[in-house]
Amino acid sequence: MIPNYPEFSPIDWTMHDDLHPRLAMLKDGISEFTFANLYLFRSQYNYRLSTLPDKHLVISGTDGKGRPFFMLPCGTSEIQLINELFQTHDYLKNLSASAVETFRIELEKNGYLVSEDRDNFDYLYLRKDLAHLPGKKLHKKRNLVNAFINNYNYEEKRIDRSNRKDTITILEKWAEGREDLGDYKAARESIERMDDFNLTGCLTYVDGEPAAYSLGEPLARGRCFAIHFEKALSQYKGIYQFVNRSFASMLPRHYHHINREQDLGDPGLRQAKMSYRPAGFVKKYKVFPPADTERSFHV
Repeated sequence: MIPNYPEFSPIDWTMHDDLHPRLAMLKDGISEFTFANLYLFRSQYNYRLSTLPDKHLVISGTDGKGRPFFMLPCGTSEIQLINELFQTHDYLKNLSASAVETFRIELEKNGYLVSEDRDNFDYLYLRKDLAHLPGKKLHKKRNLVNAFINNYNYEEKRIDRSNRKDTITILEKWAEGREDLGDYKAARESIERMDDFNLTGCLTYVDGEPAAYSLGEPLARGRCFAIHFEKALSQYKGIYQFVNRSFASMLPRHYHHINREQDLGDPGLRQAKMSYRPAGFVKKYKVFPPADTERSFHV
């Protein structure tokens, strides 16, 4: 169902059986490169797909400023193809660390600029650290979790068909009065079709009322778990810290790391993510053509 280059087609559900297994086997664990993530954000980024002559996948999209970009989730291609793709795109986005390791010299030899995209690094945490919040560095998080436990009557459940409407209730209350709804549309569809995407989540009730949820899926050949969506009603002190710890405690032990995605350069979000003491990052890179070297530092 995916056309051959140079033809592109918008991502749709018929591509699932082809794309999902290929993306699930990627070793780098970039949070964007799952079928669920690409499909749920298909409208926001105008994602279109094509199969290159070397059978690698290329994804074309448009960023928030209307600039076209492309991504190569399954590996880099011959430099001639890269040159051709840059004729219709401003930059290459989300190039993995393993791809950079093997292809950087070739790109730079041809005049391309390869730069770390810190705003889009995924944050990696040890699952056991989020589940137990050990040590002095995480004592403030423990205090907030304990404050929640001591002040509220709560219940934790896995999200299933019986309580899915409660999850939507949380999202709708979270969205009330917000001018910028951010990922609301994708979050809503992720709940409605979580079985189709094989997403897993947990739900927290306070005094019998739905109050918070987390939802995600496996990454990096099943070694890591990505939290794609997490919403909570902020009137409950410590609830975000609680649901963060709660879901980490529910996840099977074979998930060594939890990927909590990127901060997008938002200072407050960066501070919040760093306060959990990440064990590392999933690095991502942008590539710019030679003529755009100066402009690239502002993209």
